[in-house]
Amino acid sequence: MSAALTETDLTLTPPAQAKMQELFTQVDESVQGVRVFATAGGCSGVSFGMTFTDNIDANDGVLACEGFKVVVDDATLDYLRGVEIDFVDQGDGNATFVFNNLPQMGGSCGGCGSHSSSEGGGCC
Repeated sequence: MSAALTETDLTLTPPAQAKMQELFTQVDESVQGVRVFATAGGCSGVSFGMTFTDNIDANDGVLACEGFKVVVDDATLDYLRGVEIDFVDQGDGNATFVFNNLPQMGGSCGGCGSHSSSEGGGCC
């Protein structure tokens, strides 16, 4: 059975929650939630992404929100504790989910001169 996540594990800003609710009105009923995942890469050594999932495993943590669930496996949760997911729409067609408050992983930006994991883990 999956474990319930709390706001100390992961939070979503009101704009992120609103966008997720909107997206979930457009997907098939078999979709169980949105899975947040980590992959190797990026300036901090880890990049994050999200995808719809129709499967929630026993080792997944689940953050129940109004109209949708956020699903995170144990390994990814180790990187995400305390992270806030936000949705930023700059009004010019450039809208995206952003991961704020990412922990410092000790990575290197390869000389771009900027490393801001509090701004979504990106640089350059």
